[in-house]
Formats: sequence, C-alpha cells, structure tokens
Amino acid sequence: QGKFTLLRDTRTDGSFLVHHFLSFYLRAGCKVCFVALLQSFSHYNIVAQKLGVSLTAAKERGQLVFLEGLKSCLDLLFGEKEEQPGQPSPLQFMSESTSNLKALFDFVRTSLTPTGSDSWKGSVLLMDDLSVLLSLGAAPVAVLDFIHYCRVAVCSQLKGNVVVLVHSNEDSEDEENELIVNSLCHHSDLILWVEGLATGFCKDVHGQIKIIRRVSLELTAEQDRVQIYQYKIQDKNVTFFARGLSAAVL
Repeated sequence: QGKFTLLRDTRTDGSFLVHHFLSFYLRAGCKVCFVALLQSFSHYNIVAQKLGVSLTAAKERGQLVFLEGLKSCLDLLFGEKEEQPGQPSPLQFMSESTSNLKALFDFVRTSLTPTGSDSWKGSVLLMDDLSVLLSLGAAPVAVLDFIHYCRVAVCSQLKGNVVVLVHSNEDSEDEENELIVNSLCHHSDLILWVEGLATGFCKDVHGQIKIIRRVSLELTAEQDRVQIYQYKIQDKNVTFFARGLSAAVL
C-alpha cells in the first residue's frame, strides 16, 4: 500500500502490464480509477475478458471508474456533449490557454474518495499512458505536478497505489517526454522497464523486463535491487524466464 509503480517501455509495447494490473486489482477487490488515454473501453474490456474479468460488471457495481480519453477529446474538440454545470471535462486543459490539469486531478480524487457505503479493499489509480498528455498539449511541469498531487492524494492520504505507464526512447529527440520519464524514475517505488530485444525480433522471446526495486528511497545504505528476465506473451498469460533460457534455446 502507498506505492508508486512506474511501467516503462522502450522499443516495444508494455501494455500487457497495464492489462495485468487492471485485472489484478479488480480481482483483489480494490476501487480502481482507470485513466485510459490510449485505447477505447471495448479494447480493454475484450482483453480483460480473456483474463477472466468483466470491466462492464465492475463499472456497474461502482468498482471501476473509467475515463475514456479518446471519447473525451472528441467531445471537447467538437462539442458533441454539453458539459453539466459545475462538472468540467477532466481533459478541460485542451480547450484552455494554460495547461492546468486540476480538472483531471479533481476527477481522480473524486473517483477514489471513499463514501460511507464503500467496502473496497484499497484505492488504485491506473494510467495508460502518461506520454499522451504531452501530445495533447500539457506542459511537462503540469504533468509532473499532476502526478505529485495524485501521489499525495492516493498513496499518502488514501494509502492506495498508483500505476503509470510511460513510453520512452533513449535515442529520442523528445526532450519533454524524457524529462517526464527521468523524473518519475526518481520517485518510483518499483520500476518495471520493458525493452525490445537489442538483436531484433524473435518468435520465442518477445523482449526483456527489468524489475528495479527502489530500496534506496527508504534512506538505507542499500543499492536498488535489479532483476532482469526475458518474456514471451501468450494468448492469456506471459511466460518469464532467465536470459538465454527460452524454450527455443533449450
């Protein structure tokens, strides 16, 4: 509880981790606020059904609060839906001159603040993916401020968890995105860094995952613990193995 987990992917797609955490926390009975900026609700729902979880049922019982970023963007840009008075769109910053993410933070805080009838086992904020906010026009400082307030509200006050996915490319000229990634790495309790194979595509090994446990954050003299595995994504699960020990090699 109270942990910030960073999902980072380089030269590959790390979204399988998002699907894992979403189904994991829903099965564990946690209240989940899912800010989905990359795909539609039906996409996440289809994958979740393969993993044995129904997002539609979770929404109906109030366990899942889902922000469909693609739809909200269209509503804002083309005015297809009139906003209710006193309830601005969570992505309101797109239509304003200043990139203020306060409306998005208010949405997260309101979604996860427990009411008297709630009996959920914890609060979780899940974001896929944070890099999209920069593409929508938010300033890097505004994004980092938003994450800071979310950590305070969810991790510190509600004793919940925050899980955020960011795309990164160390060779990229996108300095703003790399600033976000490097800043989040310094604040994370756990980093799951998914990378494509340096040698290129392989049918039996889809990439490698670096698990970095930030022990140094606890102000001890220990260094961060790093474990590296390779993985293969299958239809309903993911197989992990030590480097060089895939079924194709053995």
